[in-house]
Amino acid sequence: MKSLNFWVCFSFCLGSLILVGFIPRSNAQINSAESRILFQLQKYFEYPNVLQSWGKWTDFCFLPPSSSVTIVCSNGHITELTVIGNKTSPSHSSTSLKDGKFVVSQQTLSKKFSIDSLFTVLTKLTSLKKLSLVSLGIWGPLPSKISRFHALELLNISSNFIYGEIPSHISSLKTLKSLNLADNLITGKFPDLSTLQDLQELDLSNNQIGPKFPSLGTNLVSIILRNNSLRSQIPSQIKNLNQLQRFDASANNLIGPLPSFVFSIPALWYLNLAENQLTGELPKSTICGKRLWFVDISRNLLVGQLPSCIGTESYKYRKVLSVWNCLSGSRFQHPVSFCQREALAVIPPAKQIAGTQKSSGIKFGMIFGIIGGTILFAGTLVSLIWLIYKRKHSGNAENHIKYDKSVGGKLSTRPSPIVDSKYGPKSMRMPNLGLPSYQSFTLEEVEEATNHFDQVNLIEEGSQGQLYRGLLQSGSAVLIRCIKVKDKHSSKTLKQHMEAISQLRHQNLVCVLGHCVVTYKERHQGSTIFVVFEHVTNGSLREHLTDWRRKDRLKWPQRMTISMGIAKGVQFLHTGMVPGVFGNEIKIENVLLDESLTPKVSNYRIPLPYKVVTSNDQNAKNSSNPDKDDIYNLGVILLELLTGRQITSDKQVEELKLELERSLAESASALQHAVDLSMRGTYAYQSIKTAVELALNCLSNEPSRRPPMEDVVWHLQYSIQAQQTWTSSGNLALHSGNQGLNK
Repeated sequence: MKSLNFWVCFSFCLGSLILVGFIPRSNAQINSAESRILFQLQKYFEYPNVLQSWGKWTDFCFLPPSSSVTIVCSNGHITELTVIGNKTSPSHSSTSLKDGKFVVSQQTLSKKFSIDSLFTVLTKLTSLKKLSLVSLGIWGPLPSKISRFHALELLNISSNFIYGEIPSHISSLKTLKSLNLADNLITGKFPDLSTLQDLQELDLSNNQIGPKFPSLGTNLVSIILRNNSLRSQIPSQIKNLNQLQRFDASANNLIGPLPSFVFSIPALWYLNLAENQLTGELPKSTICGKRLWFVDISRNLLVGQLPSCIGTESYKYRKVLSVWNCLSGSRFQHPVSFCQREALAVIPPAKQIAGTQKSSGIKFGMIFGIIGGTILFAGTLVSLIWLIYKRKHSGNAENHIKYDKSVGGKLSTRPSPIVDSKYGPKSMRMPNLGLPSYQSFTLEEVEEATNHFDQVNLIEEGSQGQLYRGLLQSGSAVLIRCIKVKDKHSSKTLKQHMEAISQLRHQNLVCVLGHCVVTYKERHQGSTIFVVFEHVTNGSLREHLTDWRRKDRLKWPQRMTISMGIAKGVQFLHTGMVPGVFGNEIKIENVLLDESLTPKVSNYRIPLPYKVVTSNDQNAKNSSNPDKDDIYNLGVILLELLTGRQITSDKQVEELKLELERSLAESASALQHAVDLSMRGTYAYQSIKTAVELALNCLSNEPSRRPPMEDVVWHLQYSIQAQQTWTSSGNLALHSGNQGLNK
């Protein structure tokens, strides 16, 4: 009897232990209170598109991460919340404060919204370490209860409509490492941040903060204060920031001398102080840090000569922009009198303590104004006479130039400039795609951007000429391809090619920003075309898949979105232009990702008559199916996205094809083991199966059996829809479901 009781007890205990093993652990789901908080937030944000799929059965800890919504859980609590909407920010809309009152618009949340109530709910997430609420139309003054975030390390509420001063309570967030309040309507002084010793990143750009420079901690790595209302000197505390790598205080009203110590900060590589009112002359003994690569001090009131470390001798080591100061020995400068006059005008007036002092000051100001106006009028008159003289004699000068710079007008800083070029469109605007206007560049601008084609800026020399990195006067990073075209081309033919280049503009292509044409007088020299591209600096798709930290963001939904973007970019090359562009170098290392993980295809073929035909061009021309070659290359990229394995040879392609074919024929579990294990739990079976079948068809050894581009896009869309349906249903496990499309 005792033996029987023992076995009954043993069986009961063993069963209990087994059941306990199947109970979800604390980090597998959040508590019901925090789930209710998320549904409250969904209501406060007025159900934006990115949150509409949340429902009763949504398990927030297992949402597939995306560029729009990310929720991270730990031990039953939410530690990270990211929601990125599609509302227009203040810098891109007309919404602003009117007569001291905020105007609600379609780009903001409705009148019933309360930012105070929102943060009352948010601060109940007591374990929150990262909070990002971007482009959601949030409006109102930031409440003082923000200090309740005791564990917060990252706060990003940029691109909203937050106005008023920032409460001093923000200084109590001792664990804060990153603070981003950019692109709001914040005004007035900023609280003392010197107590935040863990703070490394600070972005307050595109606000109205000022006039005093904010007090900062000593461990900052990045400071972005661009486009505010700062009107003070650069504080000496900046020289103590030994870890500072990026410092941008451009487009403010900073006054006083430009301190030389900012150039010698040891870790600094990017310095932008353009468009301020900094005065004086930099000492010749100024020393630059070894890592300093980019300097922009243009549009200030600086005089004298630049020190050697940022002067003309420094172009081999760093990019320096210094236009529109009053510097001697530099191009595009004002006369010295301009800076002296403006410097006097920006000096803050001293406080007057006697009525006679005030009166005399007014009289002196009137006299000085009359004198200054006279000087300005005389200077304008002299400039006008000089321009007339220059135009009169320009015809004679052109006879001595060996080539014709058919490059149109200068690059404008206006939002929608009119391009006037012999070989280019009068106007090229694509507002629906959010792309910058097409420009026509001068040879001088191209030379200045590349430091006269310095070898340091040469990236490659391949099938489409030399490729240089460059920086425009606006500070925009670009890539410039230098292409020599065949001689004996009429201006009409060349114009047709230029019009084709101007069409290479799509959100999934590395966008062509403009061109410059240099046609030599001697016919045998032909022409040289400089094609200016945007510079995408967030790395390639290959780099994201091989770096484990970046790869963690690329679950199946993100990989499908990236695949669709690549396919649409290639489809545009094939069908969005006349004639289409085929035989492109569609490789995974040529797919670049921007900060939002939007893919941009680079190194595609530029439709130009090359002077020297290289091996790659010859292969493209000899191929009887260049469009099908692009389809095959797309299949290789899909294969790498599916398996997560780096492919470097045709042999690897064939091996992975056979592995996927076998697993597809066996079972859903076999296919689950064949694809990248880091995606497990984030995909629907029907979605992954459709993508595998598509990749195998694209990789067919017979070109005629590869699908057309339209079918590739269609099947990718089908795969995405299957994934979205699965996600909205709240499923987490792999679906075996129907077997889907047959090959």
